[in-house]
Amino acid sequence: MKNAKPLFENTYEKTVFSKLHERYAKDLHDFIYYKFGEQYNPKDKVQEAFMRLWENCKKISPEKAKSYLFSVANNTTLNTIKHRKVVLKYESNASKNNSNIQDPQFLLEEKEYLNKYQKALSNLTEEKRVAFMLNRVEGKKHKEIAELLGISRKAVEKRIYSALKQLRRDIDGI
Repeated sequence: MKNAKPLFENTYEKTVFSKLHERYAKDLHDFIYYKFGEQYNPKDKVQEAFMRLWENCKKISPEKAKSYLFSVANNTTLNTIKHRKVVLKYESNASKNNSNIQDPQFLLEEKEYLNKYQKALSNLTEEKRVAFMLNRVEGKKHKEIAELLGISRKAVEKRIYSALKQLRRDIDGI
């Protein structure tokens, strides 16, 4: 783009911009409409492409305007499609999670699991339970737990490991 003449010498040269709009707006609309369909608002994508052209008019030569417009409209539409997919995925995950919460069988199993977990925790020795809870519930690292309890890091690791082993044994299905 060394020798590329800017689209506008000054940003108020609207005649060049108007001619570009007259020349490419319909083709750009049809391109988006035929490629993606009406549900992605081809008129909005055309308008957005021309707005971006206007914002970047000093960087784009008239010869490059058409490819710039089509690229912007295409990319904008693809971004909209990606966004919709993310939204749909989130909504489907949320509905799955909500359906489990409302399901009486799920609620019963959850309550049974919680009871098993609490009973298994109470079966742990105090040393194992404290180390395990500090690590898993409060998120403390082994080094921090060792300093808190005044024991070696290896002792903390052994307590947590043996607590996990005992919990797995006491609670079936984990």
